[in-house]
Amino acid sequence: MRQVAIYGKGGIGKSTTTQNLNAGLGEMGKKIMIVGCDPKADSTRLILGGLAQDTVLDTLREEGDDIDLDQVLKEGFSHIRCVESGGPEPGVGCAGRGIITSIGLLERLGAYTEDLDYVFYDVLGDVVCGGFAMPIREGKAREIYIVCSGEMMALYAANNISKGIRKYANTGGVRLGGLICNSRNVDGEAELVSAVAKELGTQMIHFIPRDNMVQRAEINKQTVIEFEPSCGQADEYRALAKKIDENQMFVIPTPLSQEKLENLLMEHGLVA
Repeated sequence: MRQVAIYGKGGIGKSTTTQNLNAGLGEMGKKIMIVGCDPKADSTRLILGGLAQDTVLDTLREEGDDIDLDQVLKEGFSHIRCVESGGPEPGVGCAGRGIITSIGLLERLGAYTEDLDYVFYDVLGDVVCGGFAMPIREGKAREIYIVCSGEMMALYAANNISKGIRKYANTGGVRLGGLICNSRNVDGEAELVSAVAKELGTQMIHFIPRDNMVQRAEINKQTVIEFEPSCGQADEYRALAKKIDENQMFVIPTPLSQEKLENLLMEHGLVA
């Protein structure tokens, strides 16, 4: 079983990318569980066709500790198993605690079955908070992919996340599998992201072009592969799925200094 966490700057498209990637893996016959680690609980809606998933924390608050797995785990497209951690009531507690509670509960209820090929954790990009770092700190996720773009703040975030991976590499055994460029149509974007990846000691594992088909599929509460399986964008997600399934490049990243990162951005014309 490969346990994979997807990180990235807030709003970069982690959840969309994760769900479309998983649709591609599911189409390949892989058995998958997605654990949504975001209080917004939107990490599985495209797989479930928009079904409002009962979150682990809401269910625990309403039902107490004596709950069954089928109360928090639902199957969607390609029999992908979906769980949403949820979060505390607004203004109360640390949202990152939901991740810790959810993974502990899933382990206790036997969700991590031997037939699973993949478990994906869709995680908020803030690795400063201990709760959000939990999948890598505790060794639950052994592979990390960072979703980014050629935008300055997305690359700053990717570099900071790499610092977190490096910090926990020896204790948790976590490794970086690559950067996924979710294009924002920035000039020279693929070249810039590839250059940053090289400095980090990793790879840009795939460049996902920007396409309105993604938004059309989301409006219809589906992944692109389910909504329009014959379109070019569906093939991009299939290509990403295949690359991740076959990936053998897992590294302890070498984060850039602030000066080095800014120089690299200047070389590619992003900083005036």
